[in-house]
Amino acid sequence: MQHGPAVRRRKLGAELRALRADAGLTSGEAARLVGWHQSKVSRIETGASGVKPADVRLLLDAYAVRDARLRDLLMVLAGSDGGDEREHWWHAYRGVLPPTYRDFISLESQATAMRTLETSVVPGLLQTPEYARAVTRAAVDGLDDERLDALVEVRLARQDVLRADQPLELHAVLDEAVLRREVGGPEVMARQLERLTAAARLPQVRLQVLPFAAGAHIGITGPFVIFSFSNTSDLDVVVLDHLTSSLHLERKEDLEAYTEAFNSLRYHALSIEDSLDFIAAIHHDR
Repeated sequence: MQHGPAVRRRKLGAELRALRADAGLTSGEAARLVGWHQSKVSRIETGASGVKPADVRLLLDAYAVRDARLRDLLMVLAGSDGGDEREHWWHAYRGVLPPTYRDFISLESQATAMRTLETSVVPGLLQTPEYARAVTRAAVDGLDDERLDALVEVRLARQDVLRADQPLELHAVLDEAVLRREVGGPEVMARQLERLTAAARLPQVRLQVLPFAAGAHIGITGPFVIFSFSNTSDLDVVVLDHLTSSLHLERKEDLEAYTEAFNSLRYHALSIEDSLDFIAAIHHDR
């Protein structure tokens, strides 16, 4: 269990080490190709030191890596550790976004799939502007209007991953409490339920409701997110959000445990069709 930067360094290093091996190079040969000392390559591969995006690009070129999506992901991992060579839309909000939130957005922007359990609020990718504003105001004390506006803009901009040419595949399990907690008042909540119904009909979104009738379940310990990356399963990561920080779990056994937990939640949740009916019934009763 580690914080984002340490996880990224280790994952980035492991991936670069595997790519070097695939290219048939020793660490010394790789170092000579890019004009470094062998020890620098070793430190990068073990995650002992950070690496700039420009250095990652040199190594990827030396290893003849042409996969654009993989290159982009690895550049994001490097950039998140302090490099600013490659700009992303959320960089414009550095003044209002804590590092852990930027870490989360960088993973979300490059993932191909996201599985999430939510026990209290609607997932950020499915929130309406009014709901997002109400949640943000409640979650962060002392926000002035300008900062609040910026955080809501970020929340809405994140939703572009669902509208991309290759959209993120989102599978969300929502505890019934998410649907019944009246965030922002009746009108805001009514529009949010309508938004969930519309989103659930998108081909890239799967939405299931875990009703109170299901009783105690493995998700009562709290929400979590599993990010998956196409053709690079070693970079998959579980993210646990806390009030002041996020924890990233990336060991194989952690990923297996949370994957099994999510599969169990899917099994106990209503089907996608029944979930839509369930949401509609709550909406009708308001």
